[in-house]
Amino acid sequence: MGDWQEDDDRTRALRSPASVPPRAAGQPAHPVPGQAPGQGGAPGRRGPAAAGPQAGVPAQAPSSGGAVRDDTVPRAVSQVYGKARSGTSPVRPLKGPSDGPQAGPSRSPLAGSPGGSSGGKGGAVPNASSRLRSPKGPRRTGRLIVRILIGLLVLLLVLAVAGYFTIDGRLKRIDALADYEGRPADTPGTTWLLVGSDSREGLTKAQRRKLATGSSVGRRTDTMMLLHIPDNDGRPTLVSLPRDSYVPIDGHGSDKLNAAYSYQDGGPALLAKTVEKVTGLRIDNYMEIGFAGFVGIVDAIGGVEIDVKQNINDPKAGIKLKKGVQTLDGATALGYVRTRQTGATGIPDFERTQRQRQFFSAVVKKAASPGVLINPFTSVPLAFSATDSVSVGQETGAFDLLSLGLAMGDNPVTTIVPFSGFEDINGQNVVRWDRNKALRMFEALAQDKQVPKDVLAK
Repeated sequence: MGDWQEDDDRTRALRSPASVPPRAAGQPAHPVPGQAPGQGGAPGRRGPAAAGPQAGVPAQAPSSGGAVRDDTVPRAVSQVYGKARSGTSPVRPLKGPSDGPQAGPSRSPLAGSPGGSSGGKGGAVPNASSRLRSPKGPRRTGRLIVRILIGLLVLLLVLAVAGYFTIDGRLKRIDALADYEGRPADTPGTTWLLVGSDSREGLTKAQRRKLATGSSVGRRTDTMMLLHIPDNDGRPTLVSLPRDSYVPIDGHGSDKLNAAYSYQDGGPALLAKTVEKVTGLRIDNYMEIGFAGFVGIVDAIGGVEIDVKQNINDPKAGIKLKKGVQTLDGATALGYVRTRQTGATGIPDFERTQRQRQFFSAVVKKAASPGVLINPFTSVPLAFSATDSVSVGQETGAFDLLSLGLAMGDNPVTTIVPFSGFEDINGQNVVRWDRNKALRMFEALAQDKQVPKDVLAK
């Protein structure tokens, strides 16, 4: 350890530079040959060693150990301090590869180590920060996918809102549910009065011939049904009201139910009032559709699959069907629900109401199915066909129609008003209701309960 003062590169960084006089700012950290003390500027390249002491630096006296350091010999350059820089331009800080293309090649913090690039051998060492940085490719792709999905959801939401207001604005509204003295109080659940009229409005002469609708003027109710949708999880109930039902009608005594619609002072309002009074149910929504609308809606959803119970050949209705499951288009479906020539045993008119409930359920269920609603090639024609041919009450909107369709998809209970038989009155054959069973049916619906099984038609 006695020779620790030797100019040894291994100990230079550890020794205190107490013997070196302080230097002004900007001066080199060690003497440079050929430059006087206090001379500014950047040092030049080192030349060969010069003899004699450096100017301004006194010779070192021998130490007690006997070792003498000769300061006249220029000190060697170690790897700790690096090589002397050439040129006179100011020193600029190093920049990483992420600082732009003008930053130039960056110097690795591992320079000077074996294999480094600071004057040594071997290739350049990659920047440590670039090696530790996680890849951005997958993250950018994930963010792009999320943004696309959010954009699609926003677009669908905008289209849905726009479609709702468009359909709601195109609905044809009529005054069907008016308040009157003695009107039933509001009852639980939602009750619809569904009316199918034989109106030929919107049909050309060629269409009337094709559909075998005849040329009758005016309009009459060919189909009347009550649909009750409970507030609880119970099944909806669809009840057919025979058009020949003998009931009291305000201002006209007692007559067939469909007469309330065809009177000169009648129409939807008088029909709804009559139904409310004889059932005790408060009607919440009214919907009416004519022949043309029925055909258009069936064709818009691509037809409806129906299980025909027997062969039917009815030239008046314009149909000839064989028994079995088949898909009916609009024109054929219209003849199917209107015909009375089925050859079935029992009461022809009641058998017809059964087919009407069967077909109405199938049409609404398919119209509200995801395959139709999501597909714009079916949902758009359906929406425009429905708004052009369906009339609703003032209180009914597009959302109510959607709720109607969803309710029909819940496998509703279908039945008919209990009846006791037929009677000829004033030269007309009318239907008499079974009063006790009918009251039990409507009382159950008014209380938002399921209809007792013993009053359901078999």
